[in-house]
Amino acid sequence: MKKVICVVEDEKDLNELVKRYLEKEGYSVNSYLSYDEAYSHLDDYTDLWILDIMLDDKSGFDLIEEIKGRNRNVPVVFMSARDKEFDRIIGLEKGSDDYITKPFSPKELVLRVNNIIRRVYREENITVDGYEINENQRVVYRNGTVIELTTKEFDLLLLFVKNRGKAFLREEILEKVWEENYYGSDRVVDDTMRRLRKKLPDINIQTIYGFGYRLS
Repeated sequence: MKKVICVVEDEKDLNELVKRYLEKEGYSVNSYLSYDEAYSHLDDYTDLWILDIMLDDKSGFDLIEEIKGRNRNVPVVFMSARDKEFDRIIGLEKGSDDYITKPFSPKELVLRVNNIIRRVYREENITVDGYEINENQRVVYRNGTVIELTTKEFDLLLLFVKNRGKAFLREEILEKVWEENYYGSDRVVDDTMRRLRKKLPDINIQTIYGFGYRLS
């Protein structure tokens, strides 16, 4: 599946130029011309953001705070006409992965994006029963739509995905997912499994009655 990049740049010509170069490289690109337009798509699945610092009445610094508040692991690249050390430091403090100064070569931007994508997404997505699972980002999606899972739902799913075909006792699942400091009932496994199946109706985790569960 193509990596999804969102470009937020209010200069329309530059926005289109960056979009065209990234698409030529094989990325799926969503481009936005304002802070408000980008803000309305913050919950859309995105692998990397490219942000201009100066955006109408707000800034890329404001936007990165919103982005990181939703997914602190997603990489962000700033581009700006201001080649100031102060801006670079602020960008790094807020969690950016790179900073490129205008005017820049689109090819250089693409190379920087490629390097970040390779570094952040070292592991390929795991495909199981039509679902894409990204362990690095702890994200599950189908047809580009993110499926929200709780921490334990994701951990439970990952246990079966990494051990496909292996049958687990409920006690084993408790030990591996909830760890040794959990003192509740093993019914929590069944309750979490029920929620997981509801969110991922096509996942082929089978119940082994009197024993536990197995992903076939």
